[in-house]
Formats: sequence, structure tokens, C-alpha cells
Amino acid sequence: MGQALLTRFLRYIKIDTQSKASNTRSPSSDSQLEFAVILKQELEQLGFDRVELSHLGYLTASVPKTVDGVPCIGFIAHLDTAPDFCGANITPQIIENYDGEDILLGDSDLLSTEQFPSLLNYVGQTLITTDGTTLLGGDDKAGIAEIITALAHLIEHPEIPHGEIRLCFTPDEEIGRGADHFDVPGFGAQWAYTIDGGELGELEYENFNAATAVIRAKGNNCHPGTAYGVMVNAQTMAARFHAKMPLQDTPEGSKDYDGFFHLVNMQGQTEEAELTYLIRDFDIDIFEQRKRWLTERVNSYNADLVVGSLEIEITDSYFNMKEQIIPHPHVVDIAKEAITSQGITPLVKPIRGGTDGARLSYMALPCPNIFTGGHNFHGKHEYICVESMEKAVGVILAICSLTCEKYLNR
Repeated sequence: MGQALLTRFLRYIKIDTQSKASNTRSPSSDSQLEFAVILKQELEQLGFDRVELSHLGYLTASVPKTVDGVPCIGFIAHLDTAPDFCGANITPQIIENYDGEDILLGDSDLLSTEQFPSLLNYVGQTLITTDGTTLLGGDDKAGIAEIITALAHLIEHPEIPHGEIRLCFTPDEEIGRGADHFDVPGFGAQWAYTIDGGELGELEYENFNAATAVIRAKGNNCHPGTAYGVMVNAQTMAARFHAKMPLQDTPEGSKDYDGFFHLVNMQGQTEEAELTYLIRDFDIDIFEQRKRWLTERVNSYNADLVVGSLEIEITDSYFNMKEQIIPHPHVVDIAKEAITSQGITPLVKPIRGGTDGARLSYMALPCPNIFTGGHNFHGKHEYICVESMEKAVGVILAICSLTCEKYLNR
């Protein structure tokens, strides 16, 4: 399985499937649908059942059950790669028997052990890195390759007992739309796992509560030569507002269960300007406090203005899946046992972000997240360990077997 897994992964990452937030249709980029067509043909050739691709870019398929009385479960990954950094013309570097030294990316960039000490966990193993000019695309083409490799093994070995197993590859997860058109009843699984995590052993079933706040500054433009007493520069208003935001209450100043405000975009001209913040917190009460606090700051700012104004609009994005997973402890227990069965200590941690599973869990499909083996997603320092990818395949197979065992032995 190892060579098939590696071959798939290297083939998939060559296809540029970056999503485009500016495009409101689904999928947001034609390349995602083109990739899904390629995968559909591959699944059909491998003998998957009920292979279907919707016009919205959702690819689903089944491995038929070999025994009765076992729940249908699912595995999910996403087709798109992040739009944060170049995702075209990916040229991977394969580092066999890694020696623990810094890795040169292409001609000039560096993957250093000082900056990324996690590298030292993989001495003697095979790493795949970028060439320093693109991201790698392991998020989430590693998940796709791992799911297909594992489930193809089950098709090749019908003597292995298991219930029906479903897969779904979704579009536009990276721009928060992966669950928008997900047909949960049609999918038919009682629970599922996204294969979209990071380092070896990761198991995640809690994530940020998330919202987006857009603050619009309204000013007044005129010719700068006659601006005295007339011009109100909206950009200046916006800049002064942001300058008074908490300095450490940011992604770069927080970790673990800390929340934050993240300024992701600022744009505008003299007449109008706009600030866009991501609001994140694991605790729902503190999350609501954050939204109220930001709204109050805008109101207070406006009260001190003589001319001009700020307006704020806050939109919730997703909520902490923990609230929907805790009532179904077997979903997590099976994943923990499957990870342990591969000789790995489960690394249970919160997701400092979100996955399709966060929203799907609120759509009556409990859906924790499992590791792919990758690190440093969304940038030029992304890398993945081949042996960790192979372990992820083992975990998927173990989940299928353990689910069967637990239900048949009741």
C-alpha cells in the first residue's frame, strides 16, 4: 500500500485546486471540479460502489458492506487547497532517510530545525517538502490519498468484515464552504471522520467558535487642496481603530485554548475603508463576550467622533463541535483505540481553526478530525512524513475493523 499511497499523493498535488473566496459559486474554482472528475474515474476503476459527483463539486462513493448489523460510517477530505499561498506548479522534494539537519528548499529558502523543531521527530524517515516557492497541498490531498488507499485495500480484500463505508470529497473547505451543500441524509453514515489533521497521532473533536466581523468606516472625500475642515479620511479612522485593539489578543500572541481577534484584511480609500476581523474562542460564553466587546468598541469610537462613522456587521461561521460530539463518546473512543492499535499515542488537542466536521457535527453527523501526517499547512514550509501517512491509512482501516467488532460482539 505504501507505494500506491505515495504515487497517489504525488500525482494529486500536481493539480492546482486552490479555492477562490471571491467566487460565490460551488465549487469556487473549475480546477476542483476537474480534480473531482479525475478522482471519480479512479474510484470507478478501483471498484468503488455508488460513485457520484454532484454539479456542486461533491464526490461520494461507497465500499459495500461485507457483514450485516454494522453501522455505516464515513471518511471525508477536501478537494481544495488554501488560497493563502501559491498552489500551482508544485515541485515536491523527497528527502529519504532524513538526517536531522536543516533542509534547503529549492535554491534559497530553508526548512530549519530551529524554527521547526518537529522535524527532529522524523530522523531516518522519508519527508516530502516544497521547493520554497509553493505550498505542498498535503492539506488535504494527503487525506484524499489516505482514504482512497485504505478503502481500496478493503475492496481488494472482501474477506475483511466491515459495514458499509462511505467517502466524500468536498469543495471549498479552505474558504469555509465545505459543508454548504453536503447532503447528510444522502450520505447515509451514522458518523464520520475528517482526515484533515496535522502531525502523527492528532485526534481533534473540539474547535473554535468562529465569527467574522466587518467594520466599515464612512468618511468624506474632497480635493486635498481644499480639504481643511471638509475631508474625513476613512482610512485614518480605520487605522486608529485597529491601533487600539489588544496587542497580544491575536493569533501570533495566543496558543492552546486562547482565543483571539485576527485582522485578515484592511482596504479602502478616503471615502470608505473596511477592516475584517476573525473572532475566535473555544468557550461559547467568552466568544459571545468577544462579539459584544467589539461592537461596544465601535459604538464608543463613534460617540467620540464629530464627523464620520463606523459600522459593524458580525456573521457567525461555525461553532465548537465538542458540544455535538460529547453525546456520542463511542465515535471518539473508536478513533483513540484505532490510533493506539498502530503503536501511536493519541494526541488529543483542540483545532485552532475549523474543519468541515465542525459544521457537519451540527448537521447531525458527528465528525472528529484525524491526522494526515502533515506540518506547516498553507505555506512554503509545509512538509509531510510518508511513514505518518502510512500510519493514517492504518488508522482508517482500524476504525473500520473496530466498528465492526464492537457492533458484532454486542
